[in-house]
Amino acid sequence: MATLRDIRSRIKGVKNTQQITKAMKMVAAAKLRRAQDSMLAARPYSRKIKALLTDLVTDERVQEHPLVKARAEVKTIALVVVTADRGLCGSFNSNLIKSAVRLINSEFADYQESGNLNLITIGRVGSEFFKKRGYKVTYSNFGLFGHLSMSEAKTINAHLNDGFLSGKYDKIVVISNEFKNVMTPKVTITQLLPVQQQTSVSDDNHYHADYIFEPDPVQIIESLVPLYLLQQIWQVLLESYASEQGARMSAMDAATENAKELLRNLTLNYNRVRQAAITKEILEIISGAESLSKSS
Repeated sequence: MATLRDIRSRIKGVKNTQQITKAMKMVAAAKLRRAQDSMLAARPYSRKIKALLTDLVTDERVQEHPLVKARAEVKTIALVVVTADRGLCGSFNSNLIKSAVRLINSEFADYQESGNLNLITIGRVGSEFFKKRGYKVTYSNFGLFGHLSMSEAKTINAHLNDGFLSGKYDKIVVISNEFKNVMTPKVTITQLLPVQQQTSVSDDNHYHADYIFEPDPVQIIESLVPLYLLQQIWQVLLESYASEQGARMSAMDAATENAKELLRNLTLNYNRVRQAAITKEILEIISGAESLSKSS
């Protein structure tokens, strides 16, 4: 049975932990507000350039562009896995990694078995997970979420773009968390390269416009595709970071509430043990008094 000293020590430890989780929740909430502002500000441009490119790649004159034309044979695949740099954010990392592993074991199983699946990890958690388990990680980038900037997106974009054009990667797929709400980030899987030729877009507000391209679609796509790729990567990073802060805020809030409940139970247990000790002392005093009275 735990002594009063043990229980007091545990109560003190839980209170200290509660203060830490409460502070982390407040920090995550502040970061979430800034991350949401950046993410929401970038969404309209990202969606518009994606819609424009969706219309443009249906033009036969641009379908031979190296970033649009699908390879006759897909020999190698690059899977970009975007996680956080740190834990303490609930199931944010674990759900994404589980989804990535399921994707590898199902759709990309043949490429994984033949050694033609290249993992590109963004974030320390994913990098450490896949490296420790012997996956073929050809490129890692972590520590960028502490000071997220467009230059980081350009670095990642340059590696992916060069790898695809050089033939190192025949297809590039991104798996990441998209921000839906604070409680539940959504794991999304998107083909980045080659740019897919879609006949429809899920956005209800989008329709296929009949554009007049000047000077011509080929020259326009030469400048538009790099912008599109950079913006998609930047949006993925912003969505992931906002989702991470939302998940961390929720996790720390739950931890704070759990600590509160644990303190209540420990306090009740402390009072019971203290009452039992007091009762025992009283009984010992009474027994001693009775012994003295009998001996006299």
